[in-house]
Formats: sequence, structure tokens, C-alpha cells
Amino acid sequence: MKHIIFLYSTVDGHTSKICNFLAKIVESHGFKADVVQLTPESEIDLEAFDQIVIGASIRYGKHRPELEQFIDDNIKSIKTKKGAFFSVNAVARKPDKKSVSTNPYVRKFLNKTIWKPEIVGVFGGMINYPIYGFLDKYMILLIMWITKGPTDLNAKVDFTDWDDVKAFGKALCKIK
Repeated sequence: MKHIIFLYSTVDGHTSKICNFLAKIVESHGFKADVVQLTPESEIDLEAFDQIVIGASIRYGKHRPELEQFIDDNIKSIKTKKGAFFSVNAVARKPDKKSVSTNPYVRKFLNKTIWKPEIVGVFGGMINYPIYGFLDKYMILLIMWITKGPTDLNAKVDFTDWDDVKAFGKALCKIK
């Protein structure tokens, strides 16, 4: 049985939700799946896994530092495995920014890393004003106002196209 590890870097938990959704898809196709959060202290033995999937969210235009650190620290093992990467960001709510070739954060990541995953995806994230602290709430509000996104401070808006996530999960099952 093929064993897939889903590693994720998240700020508010939405990337974790996507990884768990993907894990259920691959498990329904006969794979074993583990879902693990990347932290600055992450020491994960990748040898037990056949495939690595890394999901990472964006906050203020950047993936979290533990993403790059983990890849840098584990590049030898990562390169020996089949892999996939996806980014979760609010910019991908826009139709012209939801593809790998048009999303600036995915393009920047792929240009910066020496890792070349077999599958790459990008999914719209979530704006969840009620859970944000004061500074984040008003910084994100400003960004959303500038980019014509949701500005109701009581709003919780999920921009994820779950059909796209499902298709990504099915594609993971086809990696040889």
C-alpha cells in the first residue's frame, strides 16, 4: 500500500483542512495517509513514505519560513520521492490568479526552490475576520479593500474551489 505524507504550513488552519480533505480522498483510493503540520522544530523521517505532498498558506505575500526551512533541510530525501505542492492564498480567489502559471506566489516559490514536484496546485484561501487579532484584522481589511475583496469584519469567506481540491487529490493517486 502506497503511503503518502501530507505536510502543511498554515496560519489559521485552512491549509490543514485542505490536507485532511486530500488525505480522505487518497485513503478512499486505497492509499495510507498521514497529515503533519510543519513547525520550525519539524524533524520528520521521510523514508517511511512513498510520496510527499506539501501545502502552504500565504500571509502578507509570503509562505511561512518553516516551509523553506523544511525543504532546505530535507531536499535530499524530498528529491528521492514523488511529490506535490500546493499554495493556499486569497489572491487565488480571482479567476485570473488561480492557476499555477498565473499565481504570483506559486511562480515565485517554484522559481526559488530546487524541488520540482510532479504536481503543483493553487487554491483560494479563506478570509475569517472574526478569528483575527486586531492588527491582522485591519491589515487584511486594507488589503481586501484595495483588491476589492470582502470587507465586512464579521465575514468568514471560503474562496476554496473544493472541486479543484478533489481533482488535485485524484491526480495524487495517479502519480507513478
